[in-house]
Amino acid sequence: MLQYRFDGPEDAPVLVVGPSLGTTWHMWDRQIPELSQHWRIFRYDLPGHGGAPAHPAAAVSDLADRLLATLDSVGVQRFGYAGCSIGGAVGADLALRHPHRIAALALVAASPRFGTADEFRQRGVIVRSNGLEPIARTSPERWFTPGFAAAQPAIVEWAVQMVRTTDPGCYIASCEALAAFDIRTELSRIGVPTLVLVGADDKVTGPAEARNLVAGIPDARLALVPGASHLAPVEQPAAVTDLLFMHFSTAWQDTLASIPVPPSPGFAAPFAPVVPVAEIASSGELPDASTTGRGDARERGMKVRREVLGDAHVDAVTAASDGFTDDFEELLTRYAWGEIWSREGLDRRARSCVTLTAVVASGHLGGLAQHVRAALRNGLTPVEIKEVLLQTAVYCGIPAAGAAFEIAQSVIQEETTPPA
Repeated sequence: MLQYRFDGPEDAPVLVVGPSLGTTWHMWDRQIPELSQHWRIFRYDLPGHGGAPAHPAAAVSDLADRLLATLDSVGVQRFGYAGCSIGGAVGADLALRHPHRIAALALVAASPRFGTADEFRQRGVIVRSNGLEPIARTSPERWFTPGFAAAQPAIVEWAVQMVRTTDPGCYIASCEALAAFDIRTELSRIGVPTLVLVGADDKVTGPAEARNLVAGIPDARLALVPGASHLAPVEQPAAVTDLLFMHFSTAWQDTLASIPVPPSPGFAAPFAPVVPVAEIASSGELPDASTTGRGDARERGMKVRREVLGDAHVDAVTAASDGFTDDFEELLTRYAWGEIWSREGLDRRARSCVTLTAVVASGHLGGLAQHVRAALRNGLTPVEIKEVLLQTAVYCGIPAAGAAFEIAQSVIQEETTPPA
């Protein structure tokens, strides 16, 4: 169950709004006065955000399932949905797996794939090693345009405090959820009217990602909001409110007679009418992706190998492979990663401990750096890696452990130092 609140008349159709990573339901505060005149607004917090119980969810589908369970508990069956960033990912997942529940959809600052898995797992390593302070300090740069940040220091401080008060474990789990999220090949199955809304200056999930969504979703419209970055609902509240109002007033699929479509009156102060810049993007082809069956050991091995070692490392190894090494790479992917690393008997943290010890014991320190990085990605802290290496000093010898400490120290400093 998720932490939630309602705003608006009890007999109005329900509009669910979902937050971005590191924010609370208060990121939608400036939309509520207008939208709650016509809809019953349901806002929720991500686990560990805004004082919500810290029960991590490591998959977007898990968040979507918890949201549905919460809505079921209060008797909400059919609803409109607007979500920002990871909140948008939740909405897309609902539209794919539970289309009968969604009347209309708005994806704000969203993407069919959020950056790369490496980027989010690296963010998790930084939080695990340094806490949330580095992420909190840099959040305004990702969320707001420079002009807005300079003119609104109180809002910037509010944003920083939202991140600081988030549970680190839940934040890391959400990073893992975004790392694994990829619906590029499934967009054509989203069958509800969809508004894709993006800030023109968004450097996190910008107009290019928004156009990919519109190109793939059959009934989608793109709205570009000038003077806004990632948290467009906070930075340009009137424009975002206007766009959401128009979309849900006209696109709501009313298959149940009990859900009326609200009228379209003019805006009242303090929300001055605006004319947002919007465009309709034509359909287009999305990049192809592998359709190999999930049970195939090679596909499973490649997935685990990328999750543990990172896309950059695997891409570099794959690019360097040729006819002489292809069979060896196939052996590694299919058996080491698809069979052994994929077994359920040990979790990845334990397997990293075993691997680090084995590499030191065998003296094959050339591969130690990549496995220290993998251990950090698998959830080991620098202190735990130190303890593993101290243990190897007793059982594998001081010289081997000393060389391992030197390598590991360099990797840990590189991986856990927050960006400037």
